[in-house]
Amino acid sequence: MFGYVRPRAEELKIRDFERFRACYCGLCHELGRLYGLPGRSILNYDFVFLSMLLWEEENCGYCFRRCLPGLFRKKCVCASAKPLTTAAGYSVILAYWKARDNLADSRGIKRLAAKAACFWLGRAYKKAAKAHPGFDSNVRERLRALSELEAGNVESLDRPADQFALLLAYAASEADEPSRRALEQLLYHVGRTIYIADAWNDLGDDLKSGSYNPVARRFKLTSQDAPEDVKESVRQTLNSSVNLAAAAFELLPVSCWRPVTENIIYLGIPQMINDVLAGTYRAPGRRIPTRPELGQNGE
Repeated sequence: MFGYVRPRAEELKIRDFERFRACYCGLCHELGRLYGLPGRSILNYDFVFLSMLLWEEENCGYCFRRCLPGLFRKKCVCASAKPLTTAAGYSVILAYWKARDNLADSRGIKRLAAKAACFWLGRAYKKAAKAHPGFDSNVRERLRALSELEAGNVESLDRPADQFALLLAYAASEADEPSRRALEQLLYHVGRTIYIADAWNDLGDDLKSGSYNPVARRFKLTSQDAPEDVKESVRQTLNSSVNLAAAAFELLPVSCWRPVTENIIYLGIPQMINDVLAGTYRAPGRRIPTRPELGQNGE
């Protein structure tokens, strides 16, 4: 359920793309500093975006560091800062509880993989939960409610999506009071978008395995080839959340990350929705972002 929120790199100016890479690498270093290799193994684009939204400093604070993919050349990365620390802790907590959820729901090889993930992240999780007890409690509560809905095979798309959206919206508690409400709404609708897009993306696998899928239950689908009216209905609900997220985004104060976060909201997420519904979406994994051939707006 990770990696859906990223920019359209070809539409970013080169300097903004390099700053995005610096934040990505900065979060990787922060995960390594605080949680070691287990932390670095769960690096993802979604929490890079979160760290940018939580950034309250006037500048990004760069430094040069080496890492395993590039031992012989130092890279420009964002120096350790509170937003990176928060995003790192939150990503460890969510990854651990997602692994626990998979452990309860999976069988065979997938269950063994989930068990290994829980063991791998165990020590890092304990440290992160101690540093961020409120978020840890929120994740447990929301995933428990989500599991109950899934166990009941609820025929709703909104109810399970709401639980994941509330889970992510809690991250706004780290923001200052003037912008907290807007950030909460933004994260809520981004979380809702991630959940529904992920459900659509997993539709074929879930139907084969018999696992719960909210899209399949809501529209009573028995095949991955959904009718066009179903696809259009899902597109409308996703676009509605993106529009509400954009409205909340415009209420946030302008930060040093504005060109990147604006790209993600207005270009990256809509492109992701189109790719998911078209069946052409490919998860990015943990690879370091690279810039594709520049579009006409590149500089």
